[in-house]
Amino acid sequence: MSGAEGPSRVSGATVRVAKRVRGIAVEAAWTAAQAAMYPGGFLREKMRPDSDIYSLGQMSPLQRGMLMHDANAAGTPILLLHGMIGNRSSFVVLRRVLRRRGFQRVVTVNYQVVTHDISEAARELGRSVEMLCEATGHDRIHLVGHSLGGVIARYYVQRLGGDKRVHTLVTLGAPHQGTRPAGLVPHAVCRQVTPESDFVRELQWPAPNCTTRFIAFWSDLDTLMIPKRAARIVHPDLDARNIFVPGVGHMSLLIDGGVAHQIAGALAQLDEHSPHAILADAKAAAADAAAANPASPNGRTSPNSKAAGNPATGRSAKDTKKSTTKSTVKSTAKTTARSPLDGHAKDAATGDAATAGGPDADAAALLT
Repeated sequence: MSGAEGPSRVSGATVRVAKRVRGIAVEAAWTAAQAAMYPGGFLREKMRPDSDIYSLGQMSPLQRGMLMHDANAAGTPILLLHGMIGNRSSFVVLRRVLRRRGFQRVVTVNYQVVTHDISEAARELGRSVEMLCEATGHDRIHLVGHSLGGVIARYYVQRLGGDKRVHTLVTLGAPHQGTRPAGLVPHAVCRQVTPESDFVRELQWPAPNCTTRFIAFWSDLDTLMIPKRAARIVHPDLDARNIFVPGVGHMSLLIDGGVAHQIAGALAQLDEHSPHAILADAKAAAADAAAANPASPNGRTSPNSKAAGNPATGRSAKDTKKSTTKSTVKSTAKTTARSPLDGHAKDAATGDAATAGGPDADAAALLT
């Protein structure tokens, strides 16, 4: 080892230790603050009227800028879902950050998992989502789930058809692959999120038609995730991006500035031209075509409709179908090549996670 390398390595190790010490201190302070705010989290949240939401005179320049840039993104509701021992108070910081960034409808809900399992909590979440869509007039929303709330939200989206209502699901320290410490707690819900449980296996079942975008944050300082990579989403059918956040504890993921910044940036981009969105549009178009050209009583398409094709172009229906299929495939391939925003193609191919705030290979090497 040369003389230059020695001080460099010592300096790097010192920085890593300082980050961990700071992360532990922040985790302890925020956990104590959460305990103090916990009773206030049981108060019911009131929905803000549209007159207040879209009143430009009450908005900051940042909020007005987002509304003018993309009113649809600014108005899309965001539903925040807490962890097992939390409540609405868990999101007091993140909710304020998102509203300051220009997101006009940020809603939190409380749920109880003590008396039922995760699938039942997911069905309860589905009812809350439907009520929110009805109240706001939006067809789709965003979900942000912390810890167990992230797994509940994923089950709703992936297994209960919630992808029709959820554009983006963001999870913070959620045990997607199961975590070993959960087996130490004598509770049915905790047993469901152990690595070898039937519930965790069910999350790996095929989901070829799921169109929701997934973003999972995970950290090397999350003491509730063992192994640490258990908070990553690894599934071949899902549009998932995993973001590594070094030196941030399990509870601190809720208040970390870098995490909040990346969440706001992702939710401001609706990605209507992503490959998964194109696939969803293609399926909707196919369903419309099937409805416009109903099958005959024996289940086959009418010969006349097959031969008719497109009278405007003089092409047969068979040729038109081939052309449409080729065009969709080409469009999807081009979008995948030029849209690096999500990074899901890289994650799926390499299994590596993106890193919030820049790469940290030394910290990543410490993960178990």
